Amino acid sequence: MKIAVIGGTGLIGSQVVTDLIAAGHEAVPHSKSTGVDVISGQGLDQAVAGADVVVNLTNSPTFDEASPAFFQTSMDNLLAAAHKGGVGHFVILSIVGVDRVPELDYYKAKALQEQILAAGPIPYSIVRATQFMEFMDAVMSWTADGETVRLPATPIQPIAAKDVADAVAQVAAGAPLNGIRNIAGPEIFPLDELGRITLSRKGDNRTVVTDPTAGMFAAVKGDVLTDEHAHLAPTRYTDWLS
Repeated sequence: MKIAVIGGTGLIGSQVVTDLIAAGHEAVPHSKSTGVDVISGQGLDQAVAGADVVVNLTNSPTFDEASPAFFQTSMDNLLAAAHKGGVGHFVILSIVGVDRVPELDYYKAKALQEQILAAGPIPYSIVRATQFMEFMDAVMSWTADGETVRLPATPIQPIAAKDVADAVAQVAAGAPLNGIRNIAGPEIFPLDELGRITLSRKGDNRTVVTDPTAGMFAAVKGDVLTDEHAHLAPTRYTDWLS
């Protein structure tokens, strides 16, 4: 199949392209660097022309109240171009529990993206992933202060980016789900414990302080970001760290 990967030069997109090519498909990466702009619409018609599948891995440049407008505009533009181009399957990557954290602007924005896709004219698949292992350093940086890192005990089920890309590529090469597939890492940790494991493995002497008010994940109630019944990826966090 010919598969257009929008956002195909990023962390997940580049690996999705590699996986699809290895499986014998014609996967073409598109991004701003290749002349495709999902907000202005520049290059979109050409990018999706003749594609059997579109995989949209673009992301909002911010996580704040501006993010819903990004997903509204980008999805409107992409769906219009894909419909005009006769695309038969449209895939996006979303977040496990995204519709259960209304306190977070970014999660509301991703839930909106899902709603736009489901209401659109093209058969679709939504892959929802848990938090990427690769993001742990950034999560800790939000609340780091000198010798301490403050983190809530929010349950997290980290998944390796490579495993996310593998799952997205598999879904893209298959029949449209017209629904959602949840994918997750094999283990669940409280976020503060995950921070301690990360610092210890890296020889970082900072102390993790459990703080239920610290950082973005403080707004998350209960275990909505985990799913023991998801398709479980193979990579364990400590193996990924080493």
